[in-house]
Amino acid sequence: MSPAASVPAWSDVEAACARHGLAVRGGLHPAPDEALPSLQGVPAATLVLVGNVGPSMWEAFERARAARPALDGLDTWTHEVVTAIAGDLGARPLFPFEGPPFWPFQRWALRAEPVHPSPLGLLIHPIFGLWHAYRAALLFPARLALPARSDAPSPCATCADRPCLGGCPVGAFSAGDPVTYDVPACVAHLRSEPEVPCMTRACLARRACPVGREHVYPAPQRAHHMRAFVANFPVTRVASDS
Repeated sequence: MSPAASVPAWSDVEAACARHGLAVRGGLHPAPDEALPSLQGVPAATLVLVGNVGPSMWEAFERARAARPALDGLDTWTHEVVTAIAGDLGARPLFPFEGPPFWPFQRWALRAEPVHPSPLGLLIHPIFGLWHAYRAALLFPARLALPARSDAPSPCATCADRPCLGGCPVGAFSAGDPVTYDVPACVAHLRSEPEVPCMTRACLARRACPVGREHVYPAPQRAHHMRAFVANFPVTRVASDS
């Protein structure tokens, strides 16, 4: 489907993503002054966020990796899959792991669906809790009809105990307002032993949140994201700051 082809329905976008375990995470109509790429000279009229909730994306990725043992990582798979989806739907893909420029996925998410900043800095969803992410965006030249956006309040607003802040074994999250995150201390702890529980079971502060526990990622996915987090943090910064 080319940009000049028929406009896909929202259900078409959802179905195309669901075939690969991905979820449509809402959409928005960009303002005229937003600096977004065009589609063959046509300004983007609709932006649709694509991401994952719960285990379905990882299950699809594992099936792809079983069929192609040489498949090089989750980002590579995401790029291949979403680029193909975009080509079928007449869209242009954007990815949070490519840049510069690095696209403002969190700001888009706040406009597209009922997510809110949590004390940990992650966006929390009223259903999925902290177990969701944004993997790509699709730009369309046409103005797609968007579903009504829910305005559910933040679960953190009524969470008096804040178990997430007490869940970190090295106290990387302060209890102040605003909360601060000592990233070097966190990473130094993750690198201290091969079997640190935060590495094998996922961030214990994240796991302490009671929202969306039925959507917790499977253990291999949790470990994968923790390894990627540690690998992307400069060793020299940990050594000098810890």
